[in-house]
Amino acid sequence: MSLVPLTALDRWADLSDEQIVAEVLTGHTAAFETLMRRHNQRLYRTARAILRNDAEAEDVMQQAYVNAYAHLRQFDGRARFATWLIRIAVYESLSRLRQRGRDAGLDPEGPSPLQVVSPAGSTQDPERLAFSSELGVLLESAIDRLPDGAREVFVLRQVEGLSTEEVADALDVSPDVVKTRLSRARAALRRDLLDHADAAASNAFRFLRPRCDRVVAKVLSAVAAERSAASLPQRS
Repeated sequence: MSLVPLTALDRWADLSDEQIVAEVLTGHTAAFETLMRRHNQRLYRTARAILRNDAEAEDVMQQAYVNAYAHLRQFDGRARFATWLIRIAVYESLSRLRQRGRDAGLDPEGPSPLQVVSPAGSTQDPERLAFSSELGVLLESAIDRLPDGAREVFVLRQVEGLSTEEVADALDVSPDVVKTRLSRARAALRRDLLDHADAAASNAFRFLRPRCDRVVAKVLSAVAAERSAASLPQRS
């Protein structure tokens, strides 16, 4: 199955996931690309939340799609297709963790305490854009430091916007477990980000060289204009 020109994918753009699945099963296999493009970000975030590794997350995405395509006739519509696909990615990710010799940490009967570990190493002006970028990196790093179990719940519930029930179904835990882990994840993130905010407070609202130069130039220009208007003597 090769890539389809993006314009050719428009024929399926207005269909629901379930309708596209039906199209694929009737022989329009190219329609599966629409599903992949529609869910790539969600699947990446799911795998990335579990594995905390970009390259492995991409590998898991690819395998999840292959598995989904191979077993597409097993999709019975009782859950949303997106939830079914996420569940496949979760299981594939957990398989990767087991290969690493790690405990996946998704036992609903005994979630481990959530503790934050020590950190590892309108049009906006360039300074604000840089600050926003740094803030995004800081948040992603803080999410990465959440414990197994909490991290997946936070990404699916808060970042991807899935409902509590959808997250519970995808991770095979109860809705109460999802609510508990989300609450603890939020509290852990607040503590982590506040700690970083305290450490970085001295760097807030920085007045860097470009802005300094701009203000100084404007002031000197205004002073020169006032001197000229008042016919004050100029001194070099």
